[in-house]
Order: sequence, then C-alpha cells, then structure tokens
Amino acid sequence: MTAQDNRLGDTDDKIFVGKGDELAWLTLALANRHGLVTGATGTGKTVTLQVMAEGFARAGVPVFAADIKGDLSGISEVGEAKDFIVKRASEMGLNFQPDQFSTVFWDVFGEQGHPVRATITEMGPLLLARMLDLNDVQEGVLNVAFRVADDNGLALIDLKDLRALLDAIVPDSGKKGPDAEEDPLAPIRKAAQGFGNVTKATVGTIQRQLLVLENQGGTKFFGEPALTLKDFMKTDRDGRGMVNILVADKLMQSPRLYATFLLWMLSELFEELPEAGDLPKPKLVFFFDEAHLLFNDAPKALMDKIEQVVRLIRSKGVGVYFVTQNPIDVPDRVLGQMGNRVQHALRAFTPRDQKAVAAAAQTFRPNPKLDTAKVIMELGKGEALVSFLEGNGTPAMVERVMIRPPSARIGPITPEERKAIMDASPLKGKYDTAVDAESAYEIIQKRIAGTAAPADGQAGSGGGLLGQIGSIVGTVFGTNTGRNRLTTGQRIARDVTRTVTDKVVGGVVADLGKSVGGQLGSSVGRALVRGALGGLLRR
Repeated sequence: MTAQDNRLGDTDDKIFVGKGDELAWLTLALANRHGLVTGATGTGKTVTLQVMAEGFARAGVPVFAADIKGDLSGISEVGEAKDFIVKRASEMGLNFQPDQFSTVFWDVFGEQGHPVRATITEMGPLLLARMLDLNDVQEGVLNVAFRVADDNGLALIDLKDLRALLDAIVPDSGKKGPDAEEDPLAPIRKAAQGFGNVTKATVGTIQRQLLVLENQGGTKFFGEPALTLKDFMKTDRDGRGMVNILVADKLMQSPRLYATFLLWMLSELFEELPEAGDLPKPKLVFFFDEAHLLFNDAPKALMDKIEQVVRLIRSKGVGVYFVTQNPIDVPDRVLGQMGNRVQHALRAFTPRDQKAVAAAAQTFRPNPKLDTAKVIMELGKGEALVSFLEGNGTPAMVERVMIRPPSARIGPITPEERKAIMDASPLKGKYDTAVDAESAYEIIQKRIAGTAAPADGQAGSGGGLLGQIGSIVGTVFGTNTGRNRLTTGQRIARDVTRTVTDKVVGGVVADLGKSVGGQLGSSVGRALVRGALGGLLRR
C-alpha cells in the first residue's frame, strides 16, 4: 500500500474507502459523477457516509450532509482509538490517527445550528406546490400568484406575504355600482383574472395547506436573511473543506418539508454555479440522506426536472450522493446517473426485498469471482459491495470490501460540544437574527390603508406614505368627506388622486425595495426569470 500516506490512506487524487481482495478508491476527478449508498438499517451506511465526507474534506472539498439521527455530528470531534477501530485499521494496513474536521451546523428551526431560511420567491411555485401537496388546479393558481407578484414588484419573503397576495387575487365579491367603495387592489385582482379563473374556494384550500406548513415549522424556514449557498463552499485555514451538517432529526417529522428543502438547495446550486467542466475535484459534494422521500408521490413534471438537475449539475462541479435503504427507492432514470456505488447488506424477507436484492445486483458490473445477489444478503456490518468509476469513466468490477474506520469520532456529540462549535463558527451572527423587510404584505396593507376613505369623514393619520399623500390631496379637493356626499367634481378629483398616488408610491416602493427589501430588492420593478425548478434565477 505504497500509495498511502499519513492521512489514513488518501492520496492527492483519490479517497481510500475500503479493502477487500482489491483496494476501493474513489477518484476525486470522477466524484462529481454522483453516487449511491444503500443498505438496510444498521448495516453501516452512516459510517460509510462519514468516511467519504472525511476524505472529501481532507482533499479540500466542502461537504453538505443531512444528519437524520445525529450520529454524523461526531465528525467535528477527535476520534477515539477504540480497540475495534484500531484492529480494523491494522487489518487494512493503516496506522490509525485520530482526526477532526471543521464543521458548521445548520438547523431549519435554529435550535441546534445556524438558522436556514429561504424566501418564498426563491423557492418558486413548483417546489412550493410540492411542499403543500397541491393538485394541478391549486398549483395553477399558485403560479398565477407568483406571476402577479413578479409583474407587480411584490417581494414574497415569508408566509404572511404569500397569504396577503392570495387574498389580494381573490375576485372582489363586494357591492358594485356608482356609489360602491372602490377596491384599492383592483389592478392586482384584474391581473390575476387575466391569467385564468381564480376562485375563492381554490385560494381557500391553498390557505389551509399553508396553515399545515406553518404548523410544521414553515414559518421559521421562510424569511430573511436567506441562506447564501456560497457559505457552504468554504475551506478552513488548513485548506480542508468545511463539513456542513443539516440537523434533521426534528425536520424529519415533516418529510415533505425536508425533501423539498434539500431539493431547493440542489436547484439553487444548479442555478447559481457557473459551468466548470471536468475538474480535478468537485467544488462541493452533497449527501442526500433518506433520498426516497424526494421521489415519493412526485408528479411526472417534477421528476423530469429532478432528473434534469441531477444530470446537469455535475458540469457545475457538484457531486450528489443519495443515501437510502433500497436502490429501487431511486427511479431508474435518476439511478442511471449514479456512477459510484456502495451497497451494504439487504435482507430479503418479502417479495419487494427480493426484488431490491435482484435490482441491486444487476446494477453492478459483474465480477466472475462473486455471486453478487448472494453476497448482498451475507454482508456483515461494515462490509459492502463497492464499484467506483475508473479512470476512463467506466464502473469498476464490483468488489466485496470492509469499509475503513473513520478518523473522527463515531457517534453524536454532546450539547456542550455543539454549543462550543457554534460559538466559534465563522458564520456566527450572520443568520441568527431574523429580519422582517418591506415586502408584499406591507405593500398591500399600505395600499389598502392609503386609498380607503376613513369612515368618519376625517383624514386618518395612518396608512404610511399612501395615507399621507391621500390626506394632502384629499384636503385640497375635498374628497375626504363622506362617500355619499361627494360631488361629481370631487369624484373626478378622487380618481385623479388615486392615479397619481399609485404612480408616486409605485416608484417609492421600487426604491424602498432596493434599500430594505433584502436579497429580492433588486428584482422589484422588473420581470423575474425562474429556473429549472421554478426558483428565482439570479444572475
């Protein structure tokens, strides 16, 4: 094993993963061809994930991984030379050297890591419809809402923004006639109806689904400051890749939120990163645990988009590794993109299990020395069938190997250790405090308050800029009197007032959005372009 050095077997261009009759090396230049780690519960998938993450980090490749059980957090602490670890390392010809890796913890709920937030506009209608489990009609109305928001410069940052917009596009069922109260949101409602029939019943259903999402923690996820994905792609002072761990034990209680969130992250990487071609090593490696949740009940349109993103994101220098129990959990057209395979033991207790074993065996390049289907059911804990891509991009023959031991701690860290890591985090303070910027909710509320005549016939003191302009001009023209006492001239003046006010405030809001509207401010007042999965394309 002359190629090994003091970094537990890794070389400058390969990661040492395990040893059998042959050594199992993952080539860094081919690591962005994606991969799959599968196996039954308790067979060693998490340890394999940690071994691979450590190897990438040593090579200077940042890593993002979801930690479902909390076990992966140990990568942040120095490993322990326990007897079974030293013994396994010795059997492989390794000199076990404890190590630890620079780690940043993230948590959608902001409890065990830095808060992770996205804006509604960035999420886009396709993924949000998936998160809300909407049908085709409801998804169509949601698309209308996003289009109206884009066209009218209404930044959708959090859930209250979306609620306000949905209320604004519902057709006005109030009194009609010459003396009817003028609807200050008429332009928004008219724009929405121009894209198709938007009914109160459909909007009501979407609003109820938003309530379900809020109860699952969606209120904490949607907001600002929104996540900057470049914060995932950093190295530490020693040039090692940072290991980003998403604390997902609580998030997994809302499987659809978990899956859609990770898919959004993947799509954002796809949209933001430039083409990179074939690199000596990836820019980022993304481990997607419990990957079957991504594909469960996904409509064909979404599946097509997922396949497109997975197929093309490798050219951006990103490697995606799905971790799941059965290979049949991953659709064939996505499975075909997974060039690097690690298969732990499967148990064939049911017909579905037998199908999974057969499918797993057939996906490997055959090895004349192995009965792959038989070996899959005989593998012990820590053993796996491995096939990584070789230098010419073709899969190597499947080999039975023992996965090497991690050099960092195996198992979870303590709350005190986690707190110490978070206190020393380079991102401490950047995301910890939520910001409620000027956005659709505030703009719509100001429009309503500023254009409505006070019931007592007196100019109100509220309503923000709209209210102030309406009060001044209303006093000049006498339009602040009761609605039934307006003269014809006053009605004309009132209409002029509102036209001027809308135009003035439209310009002010555009400027205001640029200054306090957060990441979306620059998009106010111009058409937005959405990417492959419906998210905001920011280039």
